[in-house]
Amino acid sequence: MTRRLAAAWYGLVFVLSGVAGAAEISDLKIPKGAGGIGFLPLLVMEQQKLIEKHAAELGNKNLKVTFVNIGGPAVVNDALLSGAAQIVAAGPPAFLLTWDRTRESTQIMGVAAMTSLPMYLNTTNPKIKALRDIGEKDRMAVTAVKVSIPSIIMQMAARKEFGDKETFRYDRYTVGLPHPDGVAAMLSGISEINLHFTSPPFVARELKDPRVRTVMSTDDVMGGSTTFTMLYTMKKFRDENPVTYKAIVRALKDAVDYINKDKRGAAQVYYDSIGGKGETIDEIMTTLNDPKNVITMVPQNTFKYAQFMQEIGSLKNKPGSWKDLFFPEVHDLPGN
Repeated sequence: MTRRLAAAWYGLVFVLSGVAGAAEISDLKIPKGAGGIGFLPLLVMEQQKLIEKHAAELGNKNLKVTFVNIGGPAVVNDALLSGAAQIVAAGPPAFLLTWDRTRESTQIMGVAAMTSLPMYLNTTNPKIKALRDIGEKDRMAVTAVKVSIPSIIMQMAARKEFGDKETFRYDRYTVGLPHPDGVAAMLSGISEINLHFTSPPFVARELKDPRVRTVMSTDDVMGGSTTFTMLYTMKKFRDENPVTYKAIVRALKDAVDYINKDKRGAAQVYYDSIGGKGETIDEIMTTLNDPKNVITMVPQNTFKYAQFMQEIGSLKNKPGSWKDLFFPEVHDLPGN
């Protein structure tokens, strides 16, 4: 009798686990992001089919993963909120705005960081030596107005130099453009864009032009390394798809480990993704070998962004620590 009961119990568990597995998502969509080295882990996951691999090992054997060629903080947030994508990548400011606005509804939370690297403000205007030199005729390309890392960094810098009332001083000079378009616009010489706040490797591409100089970096304002890109999703997605969610976390770890162990292989992945145009393998390797550019799942300075954005009224809610922003799977990491 005991054996029969045990067999019945294990059979029930097996059936229920099969039902649970069947309930998992079968079609996962992830935007590739705004471009650049900051999104390299996604490119590795796509090329090596790491999410599919781990999902199959964990029981979701029929998962189809599509990496959608869209990017920019505002665009990916809209994709996530509309259900057009289930997990997205952007910078901490864009994430924090959705985290704040969904506290009482879908509860968007961070999965993990992907990269920590500085962004650089470049210009072709020889008169601009410092931020205070930016005038009414100048225009700055950023990935998204008000919600991108550059926008928040400019607000931080303005507040520090000119006081609270001037926090949004530079917002009116910003124009939303993806990184490649920002490069093309500034270097063309015929666009109104004469400043571009961009990331590796686009910054190196711009500095090849003798007209271009760097005015400042995000590290200058943040006082050190900060998360540049991170993954985030809705609590409902994580709750309803525990197998797929676990597969995504494992796939991200594999991608990060691969990039750090085989930089040339990772450079080839990036080179292939851009169709062999823009940078050479050696130039990409230079970017990956720069100690300031770190591929890591550890959140860095995300709480500093949250504090600032709450102080200026961009966020209604203030997290108690960085762990309030991320799901538990990364709480054991030395984040901040």
